Amino acid sequence: MDLILALKALIMGIVEGLTEFLPISSTGHLILAGSLLDFTGEKVKVFEIVIQTGAIFAVCWEYRARIASVIGGLGSDRRAQKFAINLIIAFLPAAALGLLFASKIKEKLFSAVPVALAFIIGGLIILWVERRHGINPDGNGIDRPVRINSVDDMTALDALKIGCAQALALVPGTSRSGATIIGGMLFGLSRTAATEFSFFLAIPTLLAATVYSLYKARALLSVADVPLFTVGTVAAFISAFFCVRWLLRYISTHDFTFFAWYRIAFGLVILASAYSGLVVWAD
Repeated sequence: MDLILALKALIMGIVEGLTEFLPISSTGHLILAGSLLDFTGEKVKVFEIVIQTGAIFAVCWEYRARIASVIGGLGSDRRAQKFAINLIIAFLPAAALGLLFASKIKEKLFSAVPVALAFIIGGLIILWVERRHGINPDGNGIDRPVRINSVDDMTALDALKIGCAQALALVPGTSRSGATIIGGMLFGLSRTAATEFSFFLAIPTLLAATVYSLYKARALLSVADVPLFTVGTVAAFISAFFCVRWLLRYISTHDFTFFAWYRIAFGLVILASAYSGLVVWAD
C-alpha cells in the first residue's frame, strides 16, 4: 500500500469520525479535505461512504447495552418494538429521496461553493432554533418548551418529522446529525433526546448508504482497495468513539451555538478562498 495514500486515508478517516456526529457536516468536510489532499474521484466518493461504518461501529459500541436490549425485546417488549418502529419511520424519507435524487445531488452539489453555502445556511438555522429553544440544557426553552426528554417517549409522528429533517442532509454541507438534532429540538425534543436519537438513526441510515454505494460501485473496486478502506474505517471508528463521548458530556452544559458560528465562519472562509482564487477547489 502506498504510504502517501495511506496517510491521506488516515486523515480522511479522522475527519469522518470527528465530524459525523457533530452538527457540522461530515460530507462537507470530507469533500473539502479530499480537495485539499488531492484525494478525489469516483472511487474516493465510495471510500468516503464506506468509512462511515467506522463511525457507526463507534456508536454501536457506545450504546451496545441499549441496542442489545432493543434487539432482545423485539418479540415481547412494547418499548423496544416502539423504538424500532420509530427508527424505521425516521429512516424512510431519506432512503426514498436518496434513491430518487442521489445521483443528481452528487452531480450538481458536491463541490466547494454549494457546500460552503449549506454550511452558512445551516449555521443560521441552528442559531434561530437555539434562540427559540433557549440556552438551558434541561430544556426550558424561550418559546418552545421541551415535550420529550427521552427517545422512548417519541411518537411515530415525531419520528417522521425527524426523518424528513434528516432528508435535508442529502444536500452536502447540511449535516445529517445537524438536521436530525436541530430538527428534533425544533419539534420538541430535549438536546439529549435529539442527540441520542440522531446517533441511533445513523446506524440504519449509514449502513444502508454503505451497502448501496458498494453495490453501485462494485465494478470500480478490487481486493487491492481493502487495506486503504481499512485504514480509513479504523481511523473513523477511533475518532468517532471519542467524539461521541465528548459530545454527550458537552451537551449536558452547553448548547449548539458554537457549532453554528463555526459553520458560518468556515463557510465564509471557503467562499472567500474560492472566489479570490487563493484555493482552487476540486469539483
